[in-house]
Amino acid sequence: MKMNKSVFSGILLFIATTSLLFSQTPERDRISGIFSGLDFGRFAQMVEDKSSFRFFYKSDDVKEITVNINAYDSPIEDLLREILQPAGVFFTIDQQNRIFLSKGTPLEMSVPAGFFRIQAETEENGKKNNPSAEKVNRDFAKNRLWEVGDGSTNPASENGTISGKVTSFESGEPIIGALVYTSGQEVRSISDESGNYVITLPKGRHTLIFQNFGAYQEQRQINLSGDGRLDVAMDDNIISLSEVTVTSEKSANIERPEMGLANITVQSLKKLPAVLGEVDVLRAVLTLPGVKTVGEASAGFNVRGGAADQNLILYNEATIYNPTHLFGMFSAFNPDMIESVDLYKAGIPVQFGGRLSSVLEVKSKFGNKEKIQGGGGIGLMTSRLYLEGPLSENTTFAIGGRGTYSNWLFGFLDEDSEFRDSRASFHDLNLNFKHSPNPNNEFRLSAYWSQDAFRFDRDTSFHYQNLNINVGWTHYFNDKLEGQFHLGHDQYGFGVVSEQDPLNAFRFGFAMDQSSWKNHFTYEISDKHRLSFGMNHLFYNLNPGKQTPQGPESIVLNERVNREKALESAFYIGDEFEANPKLLINYGMRYVIYNYLGPNSVNQYPFNSLRTEETKIGERAYEAGEIINTYQGPEVRISARYAIDNFTSVKAGFNTMRQHLHMLTNTAAIAPTDTWKLSDPYLMPQTGRQFAIGYFKNFKNNIIETSAEVYYRNMQNLVDFRSGATLILNNDLEQDVLNTRGRAYGIELMAKKTEGKLNGWISYTYSRSLLETNPNERGEKVNSGKLYPSNFDQPHDIMLAGNFEFTKRINTSVNANYSTGRPITYPVAKFNYNGSERVFYSDRNAYRIPDYFRVDLSFNIEGNHKVRKLAHASWSLGIYNILGRANPYSVYFSPVNGTIQGYQLSIFARPIPFITYNFKF
Repeated sequence: MKMNKSVFSGILLFIATTSLLFSQTPERDRISGIFSGLDFGRFAQMVEDKSSFRFFYKSDDVKEITVNINAYDSPIEDLLREILQPAGVFFTIDQQNRIFLSKGTPLEMSVPAGFFRIQAETEENGKKNNPSAEKVNRDFAKNRLWEVGDGSTNPASENGTISGKVTSFESGEPIIGALVYTSGQEVRSISDESGNYVITLPKGRHTLIFQNFGAYQEQRQINLSGDGRLDVAMDDNIISLSEVTVTSEKSANIERPEMGLANITVQSLKKLPAVLGEVDVLRAVLTLPGVKTVGEASAGFNVRGGAADQNLILYNEATIYNPTHLFGMFSAFNPDMIESVDLYKAGIPVQFGGRLSSVLEVKSKFGNKEKIQGGGGIGLMTSRLYLEGPLSENTTFAIGGRGTYSNWLFGFLDEDSEFRDSRASFHDLNLNFKHSPNPNNEFRLSAYWSQDAFRFDRDTSFHYQNLNINVGWTHYFNDKLEGQFHLGHDQYGFGVVSEQDPLNAFRFGFAMDQSSWKNHFTYEISDKHRLSFGMNHLFYNLNPGKQTPQGPESIVLNERVNREKALESAFYIGDEFEANPKLLINYGMRYVIYNYLGPNSVNQYPFNSLRTEETKIGERAYEAGEIINTYQGPEVRISARYAIDNFTSVKAGFNTMRQHLHMLTNTAAIAPTDTWKLSDPYLMPQTGRQFAIGYFKNFKNNIIETSAEVYYRNMQNLVDFRSGATLILNNDLEQDVLNTRGRAYGIELMAKKTEGKLNGWISYTYSRSLLETNPNERGEKVNSGKLYPSNFDQPHDIMLAGNFEFTKRINTSVNANYSTGRPITYPVAKFNYNGSERVFYSDRNAYRIPDYFRVDLSFNIEGNHKVRKLAHASWSLGIYNILGRANPYSVYFSPVNGTIQGYQLSIFARPIPFITYNFKF
């Protein structure tokens, strides 16, 4: 009996112990649902949304798997076996419900004792946590456990803040826009333009993931004890033989709060057709919905119904006034020097201002830290060369130049074209330096120079140039506060020389200088608030025009327009507020003060009278530095994003803008002889408001992106001119200006495929841009005060940009564009008046020139991808305007034997072949 009691007691003890042990083992989530016809990525996303499981896998391992399964309270193991075993894919689940997939061989989760090593991150050994230290063993960096922060600094807090810098492993350059997040948490961060990120997480173990378009995914196993720093270097994926799927950039169109923002990376730029042998920033911009140009060989671009002068074009914080070469055939930006391109059509950040329509921000390379490297290209029209690398441990440089020998191109013009004997050339040069004496300070010097020269006949020659130089200093006060300081000087000018007729030979010139001082600060208040604030100061100095005789025989008189000076100051503050994981709001205000300065003289007219030479009653002179008049006012910026799910979001935005600088032109496109004018007592600043709303939806695990955006704009104090107005050498310009207001509205549709052998996008834009003379304007009213189309009103626009990869070395690109012909004014009748024959014209812009259609085709052929080569080479070849369509640049009328005859001018009415040899070393 005694023995039986002992056995019974032992059985009870065993049962109790076993029950206790099983009660301490957490039961895994069970899965229910109908999963029909899904790719594995979508299936994994749905499982993650409904459970605590998190998947880790290579996209190539599961790209052929289609999930068709019904589950009801099923263990995840049973589902995965049924789905993965036929494809030869194994799975392993750890205690944190992380599911690791591997093809061919199961993943072993146990490791030898001591494999992971806890390394405290202190000042003394901080160098072990920077990107250069990771070169020793990249795999170990990914799998070791990083100890971040000191738990003794703020033990009461449940959270810790991690800050750091994301850089390129190859070049050491900061990576902009890298997504930083951790599995199982909604919190995420995006690296800024200096590569810095800040993220706040609960203390404890996390897997921190870093993702960026064009680079491999990086991850770090961390143990967060308090506030600390973690720097990460990411491998570049520029010459990779295998495809890498990066989901952070693909979902950025869903997640970011700004709408109307287009980011063009170097990788996506290289996939566009290399028209005339070069990938081109402005041609890439023109493939976007809502962005148009008035025709072939046109400088500038039009955004959402705005004029070409309403776009602020920045290159390393410097303002570019003429962004093209060779009549718009090439952009002013050397593609080898480009780091990133951002176009803001709406939701314009609060630090930008001064233009009504858009901001195009172009940033260039400042050299890599690892080694000297370079590249270039030799083509039929242009050649280019660049070089970059380290000058010392803390200093880097980048230099690039281009030149052209394109006179043969004019031989492709029509035989009867008056431009066949024309000549044209351009050159540009970029020079950048960066010095980082310590992790908290970075100094930059950027210089840019370009020059174009051309002539249309033997009589007259033209030239224009941009010159920009600026210095910048970035200072990190602490992990939360960053300051950027820029001092710059920009110049633009053009000249015209005519000397065939010695008696009428002349020289005309225009020049403008702009000096700027900018302070911009970002402050991470918390993981929900990111504050931006600062101030900008711009000093304008314009020489609006000067004409002098050319040669001793010339009888041309000296003439000049009064110089103009002004100071424009802006103060701003904005906040990016994450109300919850679904709602993100970006809002701010900017206050602008503009002072028109002396020395100058201002014409005087009776109050509230029509300004003509007859009503002019005198002039008033102002001393140097004296304020002639002041304009000031606020600008409001607000945009919001609401995420319906991981693949769908709705965005809305509203912004107001002010513009004090006006381009004087009577052409639809930017021309080399266009001058600029400052706001004065009679020419008020242009103002505008824009409302926009958009719907964004991604399909097939973010491989296909779609969007629909609707906008409405109204604009005040636009500049138009009376019939027969004189724009050059006119000191009484206020007598020819008509105060005009406008409205623009439209819808932009876009579908984009980001992966696969066939990728690209197609977009359709319907838009209108209408003007009317202000009802308060005295005297002449265009079209009797009725609405009329602007010169760049093109209602329908369809753009296709496609790329097909035959192999990793050979791909072809096609670019097709259709748009409605732009408006024009026609002569419609003749009549006799006082014995002479006169021509009667239609209402302004009542007709349209023929529609525009062009197709370009290019092939890119790369050399082999061997790493150890002196240079990597590639060829770009193709045909511009492959259909040879004679698209009209303009339509004009001339009397022939008493009859008004119409003519169409086409710039490139034939296919133009091109071939370029590109190299990189």
